[in-house]
Amino acid sequence: MYPPIDIGEKFRIVPPEHPGSSSSRLDLIMQRGAFGSGEHETTASCLALLETLPDLEGRRVLDLGSGTGILAIAALKMGAAHALCVDLAPAAVATARINCHLNGIAGRVEHLCGTLEDVRQTGFELVLANIYGDILLTVADLLTSKTGEGGNLLLSGITWQDNFDVRQAYLDRGCRLLQNRMLEEFSTVWLEKPSS
Repeated sequence: MYPPIDIGEKFRIVPPEHPGSSSSRLDLIMQRGAFGSGEHETTASCLALLETLPDLEGRRVLDLGSGTGILAIAALKMGAAHALCVDLAPAAVATARINCHLNGIAGRVEHLCGTLEDVRQTGFELVLANIYGDILLTVADLLTSKTGEGGNLLLSGITWQDNFDVRQAYLDRGCRLLQNRMLEEFSTVWLEKPSS
């Protein structure tokens, strides 16, 4: 068991054994395992930005490299309608399934063990990808094509030295930069795919 962790203004990460929060924060119930419980600076940065996004009500979410599923869970608890969690590691997919069940949103999440190439759906209104910068560069074409017009992309796991290249790759594909956050070692980029 780990102590509850407050992230941003809205979220609190709590272990399954912890009683319901008495505060106004949204509890993200996370089973701690090989993928941590969500306190890494890139995850915390994505959560802090997620709470500032425009209305998420009814949105379809793609969480690429979903790990524990924490970002998709947070988006769903903020009103998103459905999420697709994609991860290469079977252990990560299993962990995300458990966490989605613990948070009572399992029926609104689809899990895929594979890569972005295996995703058939398009038109996601929110894309979350907390993965390495070199991977974000490799999938830039496909990831932007999966994002619907007017959709938001939250990209993180990007080292400082990769930040410019990642930003530029998505700007070159028609995205608009909304925020660039430099963390202690990594960075988070928030972009929008404009409507044509």
